[in-house]
Amino acid sequence: MNEPDFITLTIGKQKNIALIAHDSKKHELISWCEEHKEELKKHFLCGTGTTARMITDQTGLPVKGYNSGPLGGDQQIGGKIVEGKIDFVVFFSDPLAAQPHDPDVKALLRIAQVYDIPIANNRATADFMITSSFMNESYDHKIINFKKNIKDRANTL
Repeated sequence: MNEPDFITLTIGKQKNIALIAHDSKKHELISWCEEHKEELKKHFLCGTGTTARMITDQTGLPVKGYNSGPLGGDQQIGGKIVEGKIDFVVFFSDPLAAQPHDPDVKALLRIAQVYDIPIANNRATADFMITSSFMNESYDHKIINFKKNIKDRANTL
């Protein structure tokens, strides 16, 4: 049987949104969450530890917290993307500050790309994404058929 190279996944009407921010960007993300609170209330929110806690404390939005980024939180979010449990990422990163966990950040961005997950790295992109008509409907997207990819690689090695 000839398997397709790509499969279609559906991001549901209710999105699973990860909220992440470097320390210097946390207050900007909290402000953005407050500004878009009514839309965010419609979705399931999660985030890395400190950011999740601060958003909940300051906006009242329920945000499931994972570990802090430097303690593996970015990796946990990446794992949830692989499991199909995160549909959308808002990550206010600081491009001007060195991060001790930069390899983890790069891995998270890479896995979001591999799984064709919308990701905003700044307020402007986040504004465009949160106000998109796709926020209130399901969205089909194609990703690599990983089972076929593994089978093909195993046959060639």
